[in-house]
Amino acid sequence: MDRRKLIQYLLLNIFVSASVTGTILFWYDRNSRATNQPSVQQAAPVSGSDSSNTPSAELQTDVPIKISSVVGAGTFTSEIVVVKFEGEGQLDLASWQLKDEDGNTFTFPKLTLYPNGAVQVHTVTGTDTVIDLYWGIGDAVWSSGENARLFDSQGNLRAVYRVP
Repeated sequence: MDRRKLIQYLLLNIFVSASVTGTILFWYDRNSRATNQPSVQQAAPVSGSDSSNTPSAELQTDVPIKISSVVGAGTFTSEIVVVKFEGEGQLDLASWQLKDEDGNTFTFPKLTLYPNGAVQVHTVTGTDTVIDLYWGIGDAVWSSGENARLFDSQGNLRAVYRVP
């Protein structure tokens, strides 16, 4: 192979490699930004909630818990909601509820989260473990643009996540 063809071959390889790498980085950055948008949003108060013993529909942030992601929205067998505790000590999730905008409600069983602990709530049926809980509902729950909301055992709104 003569020197001229070798240089052309090397330049073509450099161009193709740079193009592929640039495309992958662009795609990764675009998807990474879409999934890393702030997931906690202020919720509007429920109308007519001026009674002092009515649970608050306003987002309360004194407990550092969040819905960190909703994976596989709209695909029944893949849907997972990840709930993460970012505080100190322990957090008892017994009777907490995860709700969608269509009235579907998952009530947490007796479960304790420790600092930086997380639990995955699967839409499908399965056997609960300490890190995986199963809703057992018969159809996909989450859709793009919908808000996933987490309520404590007293009905106070603790986290909101907009499904991408």
